[in-house]
Amino acid sequence: MKAILPLILLFLHILHADVVDVYFGTGGGEAKGIYRASLDTKKGKLSSATIAAEVKAPGFLAFHPDRTRLYAIANPVEGPAVLAYNILDNGELELLNFQLIPDGRAAHISVHPSGKFLLTAQYRGGSVAVFPLGKDGHVEACSQTVEHEGASGVVARRQSAPHPHWVGFSPDGRFAFVPDLGLDQIVIYQIQLDQFLIKRVGAVDSVPGGGPRHMKFSADGQFIFLLNELSLSVSTFTYDGDEGKAELVSTTSTLSDSMKAKESFNSSSEILVHPKGQFVYAANRGHDSVTAFQIDPETGRLYVTDIEPIRGAWPRNINLDTSGHWLLAAGAHSNTVTVLEVDAATGVLTYPRDSVITVPNVICILLND
Repeated sequence: MKAILPLILLFLHILHADVVDVYFGTGGGEAKGIYRASLDTKKGKLSSATIAAEVKAPGFLAFHPDRTRLYAIANPVEGPAVLAYNILDNGELELLNFQLIPDGRAAHISVHPSGKFLLTAQYRGGSVAVFPLGKDGHVEACSQTVEHEGASGVVARRQSAPHPHWVGFSPDGRFAFVPDLGLDQIVIYQIQLDQFLIKRVGAVDSVPGGGPRHMKFSADGQFIFLLNELSLSVSTFTYDGDEGKAELVSTTSTLSDSMKAKESFNSSSEILVHPKGQFVYAANRGHDSVTAFQIDPETGRLYVTDIEPIRGAWPRNINLDTSGHWLLAAGAHSNTVTVLEVDAATGVLTYPRDSVITVPNVICILLND
């Protein structure tokens, strides 16, 4: 029996590696909180989703770097807040604590690679907030709130005030980046880790009226890919990691004008870089599709290679597993999550049969793989 036990444990480890937990943030309505399902990474199949933590409107989620804790921006009865959860062995979530957000409900959240603090972006409040994290993962009271100022005014209804829409960090963790839809800029901050503070060091202009939403770095850290929500396009920037500066070099549309004309309303929602660094993906709401791009490794310029429907409505978020073999798309209006297969050689997307599950009002996908 003793000789067999290590083989059993090895088998269980291999089996576990083929199945990963997926967490879903939701936007209220019929949703009851954060949901969880399992992804079979061999077959690309999701299990049925079950509730992992009950809380009102837990929109975007973020992992602690050690993947033992999860953070959510939500709206409990006390008001808009950041919530900290322990991830239990069975995948369920155990609430550690929460802290109120001074400037109201946040649109996005990101944990610094050090695991010592997190940032939130308040779209309506026009601000970025800093929350230190305790050693056990609990979230501490907000240590700083930075207000954005100005407005591009190009699209009057959407750009009359600052609207920070995403927060994230440079590959080395020295700088924070905040695309602001209202400013048509990416605002750049230097991290002061010893004080849990951020200091604005500059901003880079995007395309006028583009409406910056989310961004990602290239796999080698040489380029930034910025998703423009209003113009449905992706802007490529070269990135100077020493200075924390960026420069706009090109912009590529996610959809043609004729495709956009078939829908009464379209907007971009999420952008991803494939783990192997060759492809970029952007989600199109209204057209309800995902656009695949090939990256020119020399210039960072993007070329459209595929536009694949998600078999759902209003893809608020998309995400990839770490192998880059499966792309998951959240249909917020259809209450669905769809799994699409990624061709490793071309990046083209394919819809496998029976690869849709139900998740109410789903707006965020996070894979713990």
